[in-house]
Amino acid sequence: MTRPFREQVDEQILDRAAELFSQHGFAQTSLKALAEAVGLSKAGLLHHYPSKEAIHEAALEMGRAQARLVFDDVARLPSGPGRDRRALELLTDVALERPGLVSLAFRPITAPGDHPVMLDGEDMLIHEIFVLDPEEQGTERLIRVVGALSALAVLTLTANREGDKTTWRPRIIATCFDALGHAGADASSYGSDLLED
Repeated sequence: MTRPFREQVDEQILDRAAELFSQHGFAQTSLKALAEAVGLSKAGLLHHYPSKEAIHEAALEMGRAQARLVFDDVARLPSGPGRDRRALELLTDVALERPGLVSLAFRPITAPGDHPVMLDGEDMLIHEIFVLDPEEQGTERLIRVVGALSALAVLTLTANREGDKTTWRPRIIATCFDALGHAGADASSYGSDLLED
């Protein structure tokens, strides 16, 4: 198996596993259910990952890696609407391609106390991506970022369910951009470059 193909298979396994973990919780998700969801035998799944814990950690790390790629892309931009728009474009693209990761990232919110490891703001680099001061809780900017990311999650999951990611993408970005307080700002770059791994 070539490396790019193996990586693609692993990403598909992890995204599907992330979706199951988000739906049923870590403790209630069995290796058998994970294997069935990705079309492998239990032994085949264990060939890729040695344990359920390893699958879970790999899914969380895949989310962190995607966040780092987004941060690396926007870090060169000054804070403001341009950086916010680019971050939303990239995060939307990740969320549209990996709905399981989105579901898993929101599990601590939808089922608090039922998740052994949380993807907090530090893990996801959200403070850095959106130039937030982690010490300033409850600010308008923080509330707007949380609102925009919540809308992004719900809308990308819906777009995936509807099977129409292309039509939904620019509308998701525009909605989230508005939520950040940039209503009426230039929306000409909503179709710009995708995030490259």
